[in-house]
Amino acid sequence: MNHTDDQVLYWTPFVHGAWNMAMAATENGLCYVGSVHGTVNELEQWANTRLPGRRLVRDDRRMQPYAVQFAEYFDGARTDFTLPLDLVGTPFHRSVWNAVYEIGYGRTYTYSDIAQRIRKPEAVRAVGTAIGANPVLIAVPCHRVIGKNGKLTGYRGGLEMKAGLLQLEQSCSLAQSGASYD
Repeated sequence: MNHTDDQVLYWTPFVHGAWNMAMAATENGLCYVGSVHGTVNELEQWANTRLPGRRLVRDDRRMQPYAVQFAEYFDGARTDFTLPLDLVGTPFHRSVWNAVYEIGYGRTYTYSDIAQRIRKPEAVRAVGTAIGANPVLIAVPCHRVIGKNGKLTGYRGGLEMKAGLLQLEQSCSLAQSGASYD
């Protein structure tokens, strides 16, 4: 049987310090980043639902450019991603993810803020659902979306991961600005 590249979903485990997750890409770009300590089974379930018929192929070399940018992010040397993304979702989902993608490093927005940005202020719950379906954690920084009361709310990777990412960005932002507590 002859498989073309458009039927393949390339993946690699990403391990960097305490961060351990699966990531996957199509020929067009990064399409999936799993939760911390997520397994390849998590990726398989997502792929079977979102990209049925794709064959998962582990290819660490092909995934290296993505892994490098994620390592730089976790080291505090990168504040945004320049890698290509291949986001699989409805047009509404993609509009929400595009708005989330624009949230600056170390900043937070509320779900209401995102609903306003996409010009659908009445769609706060739908925005929350779309954010929950974000397949590319961190690169599309849905961890930067918090509740109106300032509290951390649902996150596909778990609230511990969300808190860790926000803490990482906060500490890196302070270090980059030269802030001191003396």
